[in-house]
Amino acid sequence: MAAKLRAPGLLRAGVLTLVGIAFAAILDLTVRAATNAEPLVNGEAITLVALLAAPFFFLGGLGAFDEWLYWASGKPSRPEDHSGHGATSWKDYFRVNTDHKVIGVQYVVTSFFFMLVGGLLAMLVRAELAAPGAQFVDPNTYNGLFSVHASLMIFLFIIPVFAGMANYVLPLMIGAPDMAFPRLNALSFWMLPIAGVMMTLSFFAPGGSFATGWTAYAPLSTEVPMGQMFFTIGVQFAGASSIATALNFLVTIITMRAPGMSFWRMPLLVWANFATSLLVVIATPFVAASQLFVLLDYALGFNFFNVERGGDVLMYQHVFWFYSHPAVYIMMLPGFGIISEVLAVKSRKPIFGYRMMAFSLLAIVLLGFTVWAHHMFVSGMQPWIRVPMMITTAIIAVPTGIKIFSWLATIWRGVLHLDTPMLWSLGFITMFVLGGISGVMLAIIPIDIHVSDTYFVVAHIHYVLYGGSVFTIFAGIYYWFPKMTGRMFDERLGKVHFWMTFVSFNLTFAPMHLIGVQGMPRRVADYTEQFAGWNMLISLASFLLGLSTLVFVYNVVASWRGGTRAEANPWRAMTLEWQVSSPPPIFNFDAVPTVVGGPYEYGVPGAVHGVFRPAGQPDPHAKEPAGASARADAAGATHHGGTET
Repeated sequence: MAAKLRAPGLLRAGVLTLVGIAFAAILDLTVRAATNAEPLVNGEAITLVALLAAPFFFLGGLGAFDEWLYWASGKPSRPEDHSGHGATSWKDYFRVNTDHKVIGVQYVVTSFFFMLVGGLLAMLVRAELAAPGAQFVDPNTYNGLFSVHASLMIFLFIIPVFAGMANYVLPLMIGAPDMAFPRLNALSFWMLPIAGVMMTLSFFAPGGSFATGWTAYAPLSTEVPMGQMFFTIGVQFAGASSIATALNFLVTIITMRAPGMSFWRMPLLVWANFATSLLVVIATPFVAASQLFVLLDYALGFNFFNVERGGDVLMYQHVFWFYSHPAVYIMMLPGFGIISEVLAVKSRKPIFGYRMMAFSLLAIVLLGFTVWAHHMFVSGMQPWIRVPMMITTAIIAVPTGIKIFSWLATIWRGVLHLDTPMLWSLGFITMFVLGGISGVMLAIIPIDIHVSDTYFVVAHIHYVLYGGSVFTIFAGIYYWFPKMTGRMFDERLGKVHFWMTFVSFNLTFAPMHLIGVQGMPRRVADYTEQFAGWNMLISLASFLLGLSTLVFVYNVVASWRGGTRAEANPWRAMTLEWQVSSPPPIFNFDAVPTVVGGPYEYGVPGAVHGVFRPAGQPDPHAKEPAGASARADAAGATHHGGTET
């Protein structure tokens, strides 16, 4: 038993978490005694300190800091035995692991767990709204349900699941053996469940969970029960996880590309994550700052948002939305990359306008920082800001429109394979266009004022984030499922999942546009009788939407355990991740790949993206230009890739 406690792992982490809570209590009592604070024992103060301290003790118990502390102690360097790299059993997924593929699976599975928790909360919200009047919960509990639902879906599902898929696929795509900073990569993941558990446990805090929405507007968020701090501190860990992961992606993409992998030979998923990582690194510190201000106001009596003491409540909204509108693109750009990968393979055609697709990603990054105040048209800010924000919001639709038309041109007259990943991709294009149309409507000042804080806004954000982001997530999961698991999923169940989701999603959220225009307010537990019929339909459809997700879960679990063995390249794709076994070798490649052509040259006879050769063998393609001129195998090299027209 003593040996197990000394070894890093969940047992030691659990014990040290308790030590961390005790440390927080002792520290708080010591400080309060030294300052003669009354009362000496303050449960709320101890809880606040524990929320900050216990996660670090937990991470230390897992072993996340072992190597860094060993180095910092000045001890002689010890050779890396790679004992913390790779997985040989399911137990390896419950420890600190430096293999980017293991971390990718950890991210994806953890994110979907919190997606199911958030989805259950959404079902409770819709059960309450199925009819006018009180059904199951009081208004404050209702506020907590939709607040935790939104926070889990944004911070614990959509953002990290994209990071998980990129963690698995991106190093393979660029020919790298791992991420640039494997230990930081592992730490990035383990900060994520800390944030999710913290937000979920807020329901057990005195006074209930945080109930101010995922926006946590001040000064409301500084004057509510203790549960709000579970969100405020949890966001710091989720944000730190995002920033560390983004920095890792940037360094990996810039410095670890395979020979011949120029920026203009990178797959568009790599471009998408490069652009997303720039957004994360620049924008995420702002949401961290906004929540730090709230914490200081709440815990230490600062006055950032106390108007009577010179505070400014609009400052919070400006700081928060300066992150949170770019965050919409953080939740969209990786999905754009996924769709580009799937459409090219399933259409057997090169991506139309490859370079313009890459430039449009960077344009979205730039323009994303110019539109934040369109969330504040009715906030009381200076009226003159509205017009330039309306214009930039309309302009940002241009690079997005470029992507839509490029995708349509890619599938035009292609050899379409309408399997499950392709269905999700086509469904995404349809739903995202509809969400984009309502987004342009919300950019228009008079329309925005009319429908502000109504269900029209709820409909818009779900068409963008569910019909947009989540549809791309499912497309990516089905597309890379054989690579990640070595198994094929059940195609029939995959199509059942798509059509159930597509129909129930539209039945759930399309009517919200109508009741929103008619004035039904969001974030309220009751409504007038005139909206009863629509809300009953919406609630029934939402339950069907939840059921469709269970079909997905069953398909994934059953296929992972006993699905048909997957080939190395079942889709006949050209990118590098499909040129190795499924799952890939522990260090990705048995021979260093050399990139000799573009990633999407389907239909070009003899086109090759990458070749593999033994170490020391010369590269006959080294001086050839990119694109169709790189042909045929190098002597002694191997390659794969479809050439179907």
